[in-house]
Amino acid sequence: MSRWDGKTRGSLTGYKIFLYFIRTFGLGAAYGLLKIVTFYYYLFAARPRAALKSFYSQALQITGREAQQLIRRNFYVFGQTLVDRAAFLLGKENEFRIRFENEQYLINIREEGKGGILLSAHLGNWETAGNLLRGRITASINVVMLDAEVESIKKFMDVSTGGSRFRIIAIKDDLSHVIAIRNALINNELIAIHADRYMEGARFLEVDFLGNKAKLPMGPFVIASKFDAPVTFVFAAKDGSRSYHLSATQPVYGRMKPQEMALLYVAELEKKVRDYPEQWFNYFNFFSE
Repeated sequence: MSRWDGKTRGSLTGYKIFLYFIRTFGLGAAYGLLKIVTFYYYLFAARPRAALKSFYSQALQITGREAQQLIRRNFYVFGQTLVDRAAFLLGKENEFRIRFENEQYLINIREEGKGGILLSAHLGNWETAGNLLRGRITASINVVMLDAEVESIKKFMDVSTGGSRFRIIAIKDDLSHVIAIRNALINNELIAIHADRYMEGARFLEVDFLGNKAKLPMGPFVIASKFDAPVTFVFAAKDGSRSYHLSATQPVYGRMKPQEMALLYVAELEKKVRDYPEQWFNYFNFFSE
């Protein structure tokens, strides 16, 4: 079964169509079109379907008809998060209800003046979370990521919607991203990092995750352990058609070993997967072979 290759998926034509529907007919019409698109995807996207089937069976012991229904739901909710992303950037955030659990933790981090590191995962709508945090919690938020989005799509989204409200710190072989992270923390900015996708050939930590062995990328946990900044685990799960539940855990202070930090992270991620299994958006073989 395939592993993650560091690339995002999607076509420029698809983005154009959904932006048109959102602008012209509204969010409800875009969701309606999405049902057709994701059903087609469910029928013909064999690899993502197989990856989810394996994950639900191994991690949550969900099989058979229940698993198939959950996979269909997963594809649809994932599509909704992409539509919501565009809607937020088009200024339609007032159409959504946002519930923020433990928002005060992030406010406290801001007030302490050392910046903060937010570890998250590809569960829920991380990009919408980043757009919400900027302005609500901080004037500046940075997302550390492989900047692998198709360039034509990225340019179109930037021109059509004004682009994301957060800054991207691209991971590079020359480790310049580490310097950028350091400078951002010195400026009391937030650093968001996804800690759930390991790329073949990179350094990793092997952990027990939902009763199975899984590899997590070492980089995010090394960064979290090296800088003198509080660390919290942040997630943004879709908990209704037009509502989101943002949550933050109590910050970790003091430097920890990467493996120790990873175990805390995994414990929180397990809770989120059990609460929102339809929002697990890793479409590759997640567990160690």
